[in-house]
Amino acid sequence: QVQLVELGGGSVQAGGSLRLSCAASGYTHSTGCMGWYRQAPGKEREGVAAIDSHGGTTYADSVKGRFTVSRDNAKNSLFLLMNNLKPEDSDMYYCAANPDVCGADRVPYPASLAYWGHGTQVTASS
Repeated sequence: QVQLVELGGGSVQAGGSLRLSCAASGYTHSTGCMGWYRQAPGKEREGVAAIDSHGGTTYADSVKGRFTVSRDNAKNSLFLLMNNLKPEDSDMYYCAANPDVCGADRVPYPASLAYWGHGTQVTASS
């Protein structure tokens, strides 16, 4: 089992920045792929960004050029730097992990991720 805890959410003005972090514990060998997902009430969960253990990354088109995903394997941590936040980025953000590789073409579908954190709220107001 892998436990994931997100930190760093909050409220900012549109155009501002936030940095999310996710700490993994437990069987951290099962975190070959780690990613960030977001979900608004009544909507499906969508992939934001993912990174594999070798640093390969994928992003949703809506965040390319604004968000940067990174990880520190030695500290079992995942990060998401969000710049130029827009009101439409306001969601609950979740950290997720999977033993497998992420894949190079797109952020993995949520159903393919085995482990999930409880989420942290991000709000960007205009």
